[in-house]
Amino acid sequence: MTTMTITAAEINKLRQMTGAGMMDCKKALTEANGDFEKAIDELRKKGQKVAANRSDRDAKEGLVVAKTTSDNKRGVVLAVNCETDFVAKNEDYGKFVNNILEIAIAKNPKSVDELKALAYDNNITIADKLIEQTGVIGEKIELTKYEIVEAPFVIAYNHPGNRLANIVGFSSATVTAEVAKDVAMQVAAMAPVAVDKGDVDAEMIQREIEIGKEQARAEGKPEEMLEKIAMGKLNKFYKDSTLLNQEFIKDAKKTIAQYMNDSEKGLTVTSFKRIALS
Repeated sequence: MTTMTITAAEINKLRQMTGAGMMDCKKALTEANGDFEKAIDELRKKGQKVAANRSDRDAKEGLVVAKTTSDNKRGVVLAVNCETDFVAKNEDYGKFVNNILEIAIAKNPKSVDELKALAYDNNITIADKLIEQTGVIGEKIELTKYEIVEAPFVIAYNHPGNRLANIVGFSSATVTAEVAKDVAMQVAAMAPVAVDKGDVDAEMIQREIEIGKEQARAEGKPEEMLEKIAMGKLNKFYKDSTLLNQEFIKDAKKTIAQYMNDSEKGLTVTSFKRIALS
């Protein structure tokens, strides 16, 4: 059987399509006898092998990106993780992550799994593209988080460096750009756990109460006073950790709730999602 001659132009074409190295592209095309679809499959198979070999590796670097629809009614934020900061800062990696973001905005999937099942390009799904990129880059690449907010007005905030991003939904479509940005930056800087007191998870509340009791007990406070002291500490937790009750970082005399109400009566945050690399 005669082996087909693979040209430099064909190798370069496959390299442009996949981002794989020259020698990998040549080998894949040779094995596929010049068939580009089969060659891409070969590279994907390599990706699957690399992914399996790196399954125990930590992918703690990467990029976090957020965007809203053109009408600002919906926002998405997602994280695509890799193993090293070197890869995360690569221009092609940034384009790849932002392509996924654009697909999420356009197609409105409801979960990470739904997003992964969508087409990336040329009938390849995002899930398969992630595997392919694992093979191309040689690092574990994962779409780890994906969140959505829908509201009368949504703002997206991307912190410089793209290790942190968030989306915030407001109750009014007439919120000013300044107020929206200020609140989004508050979420980025202060990492609230919920919008308001009533939105805090019951297990988290109970944990804070128990911690408060143990702290008071360790300080030698009387047993009958522990509950009262713990509730006082819980109120401090609400003030520090729920968005509407936090002190506004630009004016400590106001809470975020007061700042928004001063701007527009009744204005509040309906929801927010914040993703940060650890």
